[in-house]
Amino acid sequence: MRAIVMREFGGPDVLRLEDVPEPAPRAGHSPVEVTLAGVNYADVHVREDTYLKPVELPYTPGNEVVGTIDGMRRVVGLCRGGGYAERALLHRRVTWDVPDAVSDEQAVALALQGNSAWHLLFTSLRITAGETVVVPAAAGGVGSLAVQLAAHAGARVIALAGSPEKRKLAQELGAHAVVDSTAEDLTERILEAAGGPVEAALEMTGGVTFEQILAAVAPRGRLAVYGFAGGGETNVPTRDLMARSITLSGFWLPQLYADRTALPTSMQALFGAVADGSLKPLIGAVRPLGEAARVHRDLAARTQTGKLALDVTR
Repeated sequence: MRAIVMREFGGPDVLRLEDVPEPAPRAGHSPVEVTLAGVNYADVHVREDTYLKPVELPYTPGNEVVGTIDGMRRVVGLCRGGGYAERALLHRRVTWDVPDAVSDEQAVALALQGNSAWHLLFTSLRITAGETVVVPAAAGGVGSLAVQLAAHAGARVIALAGSPEKRKLAQELGAHAVVDSTAEDLTERILEAAGGPVEAALEMTGGVTFEQILAAVAPRGRLAVYGFAGGGETNVPTRDLMARSITLSGFWLPQLYADRTALPTSMQALFGAVADGSLKPLIGAVRPLGEAARVHRDLAARTQTGKLALDVTR
């Protein structure tokens, strides 16, 4: 079968299309004929060998796919690598039948990024109606879904984005205010947009951006961290956390894979929201499997909006 294989860590060019053996059967897993493979920033970390869980080479990236089981059931699911391929293995606990009202492109945006957005907001931050929440990368995969979910839940959303076009898109998705994420005075701009410190915030960049967003969180507020796209780790000022009684939490979706209720609950909510029109996943570029390197370049350059995916049938 055709698959994207990494035989070394490095830049996008390490992603090469090869013919490889079929995945070996595994207990509790079903073989899936892959239609679409989702591309996420976590895949960039895997490629650069900076991922939370190191991988062994050779390696096929890809943690979410849409496809068919036995040529009949249309499913979406999560995997621990192996998604950039014509066939993949999905564990039954993280495989869901796709409703007729949800397209393949919408479904692939929900498995990893949709579940992440949902649990960041409602499990980690526990946002409630009337609270103000900061959402970074608001035109990206997780961010665009988080803006909509938070706004629909009655929260006031302060969306961060790096270009006028992305900020305009965030407003169209339901953000109450937008802020230039590249501004040097980011804290002050968030406070001005929110009318004061915020009750809750998401963070996925690290470094100075982490510090600036943390500074905008109100006493007894909450901050959930789900990435370090800027590449740098951050020393958390525990004295400041204590002085303002701030709750700081980390989030990594694979920690929920073994939970029997967490992901089924969020997937049901996400499918329902897409079906009734209250959640509209942004569909970005969908390119042939062999163009994985190009998609990674686009993702790293942050020139794209919405969900990026590989069409495995091409």
